[in-house]
Amino acid sequence: MRTLHSYGAELLFQVLTEREETNSVAIASNESFSGWTKTFTDPRLCAAIVDRLTFGGNIIETGTDSYRFAHAHRKNLAMAAD
Repeated sequence: MRTLHSYGAELLFQVLTEREETNSVAIASNESFSGWTKTFTDPRLCAAIVDRLTFGGNIIETGTDSYRFAHAHRKNLAMAAD
């Protein structure tokens, strides 16, 4: 996972703030919220982003692994068998 430059994180927060209660936002992540501090390295900004996303929102946990990860894993297994 890559870290997001602080300026980029601030811009994302600004977009989420401007869209709050007016427009929908959909975000998909394989990382739990507690792991977002690896991407958003400023803990206060990370907490604010999570707060903006979760307040009045719907969180859908699929409980499944990433399709891309599973596909790559099957491909690697097939290549190893050859």
